[in-house]
Amino acid sequence: METLTVKTDHSSYPVFLGNGAIKKLSGYVSQLKPAVTSVLLIADEVVYTLHQNYITEQLPPHVKVSTFITPPGEKAKSFEVYQNAIGFALQEGLDRHSLIIACGGGATGDVAGFTAATYMRGIRFIQLPTTILAHDSAVGGKVAINHPLGKNMAGSFHQPAAVIYDSHFLESLPVREVRSGFAEVIKHAMIADPRWLQELMTELNTLDNLDHHLLIDSLKKGIEIKSSIVEKDEKELGIRAFLNFGHTYGHALEAWAGYGKWSHGESIMVGMIYSLYLSRKYKNLAFDIPEFIQWIKKLGYAAAPPEEAEFDSLLQLMLKDKKTIDSEIRFVLLEDIGKPVLQKIEIRELAEADRLIRSTKGEIE
Repeated sequence: METLTVKTDHSSYPVFLGNGAIKKLSGYVSQLKPAVTSVLLIADEVVYTLHQNYITEQLPPHVKVSTFITPPGEKAKSFEVYQNAIGFALQEGLDRHSLIIACGGGATGDVAGFTAATYMRGIRFIQLPTTILAHDSAVGGKVAINHPLGKNMAGSFHQPAAVIYDSHFLESLPVREVRSGFAEVIKHAMIADPRWLQELMTELNTLDNLDHHLLIDSLKKGIEIKSSIVEKDEKELGIRAFLNFGHTYGHALEAWAGYGKWSHGESIMVGMIYSLYLSRKYKNLAFDIPEFIQWIKKLGYAAAPPEEAEFDSLLQLMLKDKKTIDSEIRFVLLEDIGKPVLQKIEIRELAEADRLIRSTKGEIE
């Protein structure tokens, strides 16, 4: 079992990582001050169906526990689900000393965290992530729901009281969810650790039957990289934006397709390749992009958007990105692997990078 600590200006909390980590849950809840008066478990429908007994056996026995089930995946991050969660919390009598436990992937963690951030102006919550993707979203306190015109457009910064990351849940993940989550692992390596990226490109040839030791080591490194950035910039006023490498174009693709049609990680991988072309243009990035594309295709990723995702449609969505200020689109680029920067990009250059990425013809089968 690994125990990491995330520190921010206003909070400090543990991340428990390993097989059986959920056993930490009840004891940790009992130690919280002020004492927890009641618990609302907000759980992903699929996760709860597969793991109900494993989860409920570890819920704190000394307080009332209510359960609210969310739709799977990005369907959870809607205004309707958020409103229903708030209403359910009110019906169940949650007060300001209550606790929300988010059990599921990144989407469930986001809607549960946003519910916690806004219920009675903010109550505590614990992240119990069940996907690889959630190693990124569960840490750092960014919580949000989607709007049809943009991803994560209604949100807040609300740090969890703890993150309890039990790798037992990862054993039931379908390979597409593994692929989606591992895109964020690769992102962390690209923005912070060139040696780690090279190790991954050398050692990782498939995402089927992923080696458990490699997975846990990758999750630990990714969480450490993210937490070190969050500690310096909790509210994304500076370097925390680097964590959005690949996300401007990727979020646009995800929104264009309709949330859930292309997974978050699949979309972000295309966005990272797009940003690599921009980095070569603007920052003279000396990185073998074709070799990287060959590697990620071997792992089952697309390297380009579908032909029907026209650039003008993606551009309109990119203009709604949260990093866009006064209609100037800003991208996270790389001067080198491990050296990210924020750069304003002219629209004509965005169109040229779009043309280049489509030449890779790496669509999802």
